Amino acid sequence: MGCWLKFWGVRGSVPCPSPAHVIYGGNTSCVEVHLDSQHIILDAGTGIRALGKALLAARVERATLLMTHTHWDHIIGFPFFAPAYRPDFALDILAGHVAHNGGIRRLFSSHMSDPMFPVPLEAMSARMQFRDFRPWDTFHLGEAVRVVTAPLNHPNGATGYRLEYDGLVVCYVTDTEHVPGQPDRNVLGLIDGADLVIYDCTYTDEEFPAKVGWGHSTWQEGVRLCRSAGVRQLAVFHHDPDHDDAIMGRLEDEVRQVWPSALVARDGMELTLRA
Repeated sequence: MGCWLKFWGVRGSVPCPSPAHVIYGGNTSCVEVHLDSQHIILDAGTGIRALGKALLAARVERATLLMTHTHWDHIIGFPFFAPAYRPDFALDILAGHVAHNGGIRRLFSSHMSDPMFPVPLEAMSARMQFRDFRPWDTFHLGEAVRVVTAPLNHPNGATGYRLEYDGLVVCYVTDTEHVPGQPDRNVLGLIDGADLVIYDCTYTDEEFPAKVGWGHSTWQEGVRLCRSAGVRQLAVFHHDPDHDDAIMGRLEDEVRQVWPSALVARDGMELTLRA
């Protein structure tokens, strides 16, 4: 019993397929989490393309996709998710920020409509179900995985997730902007006592003042929140595309000095958690 997860995309804003982004990765947000028999996918950035191939190779037949929000960097990989074109695959897609705006199915369909994309959503032959929920809703995936949600501070809205299973807690909190000196109570409540928090660490505290209003946070705020909430481990995530491998290497050294319980997520990184 436990939790296994893999980072398939850790970058924010835009993909970065360049020689300067090899070590930490250039794919945008996508994380795979295995809890009980559940295959849970967090966001559909460009990392979901490689994940799809891996799921087919492993003969996985069902997954749940939890969307934080639908800005381009978090949905751009979905049309290239190969299992969605297989009639023997089942995919549940959930979102908590767009029920008032036509729902998640309408937004995915718009993303794949003429002239934005040549293949419509209807060409996907998988058994797909779309579900909209409200911020603060709690629900279950299967019998053993409990999902708690909370609204995040991001333009157009976003949702944070707390996944609970067999005494383990994994939280996914991106994209969100903090207010300096005012810890976000929504986030603190969501991550309370978590084993792992994947947090929006796009900027540093030094960079943040020039980015206010853009909807993102800093790794230092992630550390502050996790320490306050009694979190075991922080994953620094959603890296700025301007942070190349050299910058990320220096940032990782600084993160480790400030809090050894933190790690900097990389494309392809795998973690196993046990209660």
